[in-house]
Amino acid sequence: MYLALARAGFRRYATYRIATLAGASTNITFGFLRCYALLAVATATGGSISGYDRPRLATFVWGSQGALAVIAIWGTYEQAERIRTGDVVVDLQRPVDPVWHLLAVDFGRAGFQVLTRFTLPLVAGALVFDLYAPRHLVTYPLFAVSMVLAVVVCFACRHLVQCAAYWMLDVRGPQVLWALLSGLLSGLYFPLWLLPEPLATLLVYGTPIASMIQAPMDILVERADHAYVLLAVQAGWAVAMVATARGVQRRAERKLVVQGG
Repeated sequence: MYLALARAGFRRYATYRIATLAGASTNITFGFLRCYALLAVATATGGSISGYDRPRLATFVWGSQGALAVIAIWGTYEQAERIRTGDVVVDLQRPVDPVWHLLAVDFGRAGFQVLTRFTLPLVAGALVFDLYAPRHLVTYPLFAVSMVLAVVVCFACRHLVQCAAYWMLDVRGPQVLWALLSGLLSGLYFPLWLLPEPLATLLVYGTPIASMIQAPMDILVERADHAYVLLAVQAGWAVAMVATARGVQRRAERKLVVQGG
């Protein structure tokens, strides 16, 4: 059943080909802006900064621009709208846990984005910049696992934001707050290790948001020999956030009141 849901999510996003190309072009445009800005900082500091040399910085930028669509930090909030309108009642009547249902669909969406919006920015970056190629073969499967965990963590966080609609019919406030925090604390705008200690360590290991982009990109560029530690942290946050999302979902179902009956 969950495989069928994942395939449905894949087919749904594969339908919007023009939107996919438009999104990829936007990612590529911002990739150039971010890459030149960070490379300028690295040049001013002697060619490297916080353990990132120029190829690692370029790979971090283009990898994160591609991962942005896969992880979907700023994904759609369809579930919040269904809660607001009451259509969520139909979802709750299905013989499947709503959290696992939505997660399976999200995996299908992420699979399609890996083939398109993750690949295109990396190719564009490789044509212009000197990207870092991982030197250890084990890095590639570790990065793949890290991306899967990042998708799970991000989905759970977005689901919590959308569940606010059970108590607040207008969830634009939580959505805006999430958009600000996720972009700043995930490592999307800049590597979190550029921040002073101990703030950087606290954000990377002590918050789930850093497990979305910072952790996968650190594994991809082999910044340090702590890939397994990062994976363990990601796995811990994935379990914790999914459990929290399911707990909030169950509590919200007891709270739910459908207008008119």
